[in-house]
Amino acid sequence: MPILSLTIFLPVLGALAIMAMPSTWDRAIKRTALLTAFCSLALSLYQFLIFNPSLPGYQLEERYKWLPQLGVSLHLGVDGISSPMVLLTGIVIFSAVLISWKTSYRAKDYFILLFFLVAGVYGTFESLDLFFFFFFYELAVIPMYPLIGIWGSSSDFGNFARTKEYGALKLTIYLVAGSVPVWLALLAMYVQSGTGSFDILILQEVSFPTEFQNFFFPLILIGFGVLAGLWPFHTWSPDGHVAAPTAVSMLHAGVLMKLGAYGIIRVGILLLPQGAVTWMPLLIVLATVNVIYGAISALGQKDLKYVIGYSSVSHMGYVLMGMATLLPIGLSAAVLQMFSHGIMTALFFAAVGVIYDQAHTREIAVFGGLARRMGVVAAFFAVAGLTSLGLPGFSGFVAEFLIFVATFEKYPVFGVLGVIGAAITAVYILRLIATVFFGPLNERWSQMQDAPLIQGIGMAILVFTLLFIGLYPSPVMAVINSGVAPLILRIGLAAGAG
Repeated sequence: MPILSLTIFLPVLGALAIMAMPSTWDRAIKRTALLTAFCSLALSLYQFLIFNPSLPGYQLEERYKWLPQLGVSLHLGVDGISSPMVLLTGIVIFSAVLISWKTSYRAKDYFILLFFLVAGVYGTFESLDLFFFFFFYELAVIPMYPLIGIWGSSSDFGNFARTKEYGALKLTIYLVAGSVPVWLALLAMYVQSGTGSFDILILQEVSFPTEFQNFFFPLILIGFGVLAGLWPFHTWSPDGHVAAPTAVSMLHAGVLMKLGAYGIIRVGILLLPQGAVTWMPLLIVLATVNVIYGAISALGQKDLKYVIGYSSVSHMGYVLMGMATLLPIGLSAAVLQMFSHGIMTALFFAAVGVIYDQAHTREIAVFGGLARRMGVVAAFFAVAGLTSLGLPGFSGFVAEFLIFVATFEKYPVFGVLGVIGAAITAVYILRLIATVFFGPLNERWSQMQDAPLIQGIGMAILVFTLLFIGLYPSPVMAVINSGVAPLILRIGLAAGAG
């Protein structure tokens, strides 16, 4: 059964089915979107459950010739790194469709773009051909501009008010600019290899010259780092988060930013391991700035979404810190943090979306005591917050603890700074929860109601995932470790050769 190709093309089929419906069929459009998202989740969960971490290499491989004379084929497969990312995508898109249930303005166009975006994400995580890897990567980015520009919202208070058009354009410019060095590096590897193939399995057998790796690895790091929110190329991210509609924010922070980190691992570290060894000391510096800068910036925000946006920059810093160690525990923890942060941040944005739908503002200072009117939303937001600050029992603790262990082993000073960043995170998260949900109820919000059932279900799925991984991380870690082991072998060989 071609599970992986079905995972990619099912969202496309759902988008085409919705495209064939009249715009007035609102209920049929949403039911089709929900069915598509549910089947997508089922397929992503199935591929994860049947993945066997005891088997070496990629699994569920599929190969379809496209331009054989140029060595381009639709080659799909998953390993212990990509399989959890496919599952993450399935969970987030299903929850995002549930959260979008009340969307009424041009719902048909909205879901079409949403599913094309998701197809691109699946394709990126599953592609073992660099040409299609880049194709799907761009497919995932392009729908962001209309999704934000049409269905987004503006930040209309404070000294840094931003329109949704500004956020959409800034995001697009940054991400397209980041794609340029990536494409240059991919073409250079294709030509330098002399294999006449874009296939990753063939290219990973090529020993690229050290000078070549040292020159082109930074292009991979910066190009993919832009999407991963790497400082100082991160500034598009908070503005994009704030401007995007709720479901798009969930996908943006929960999944799209992971494409950048995944690209650094899959393309940079795997194919250019000597370049990775050379440049990782720089990455640990930039990643630590991510952690501290993002946390301090979140501390000073007045908009709920900006807090979460800068929090995402900070938490992606932990992903990059784990990656920069090039240690087994660090790389495994980085992948787990990608998964944990994807679920956590989707839950954050879902809860904020429910509040904004009724309050029509995200200004933190005007809230207070919302837990009395929105107990479920308050509880779910608190779960996301406790995961963010790394409380034991939640997935964030497991991932961040392992990242700290690896960083202290390789870069002790930066490990200390990472812990300081976690302490700052605790301050702004606990202050935010206290300000918005506790204390006296602001009478302005006395008529607000809790999350509707269908949106509550979407958030409950995310909460369950955070708790499950936090309390029982072994199954996911076993899968991740099986994908990291070959990387560590290549890094060791590269370090020895260097």
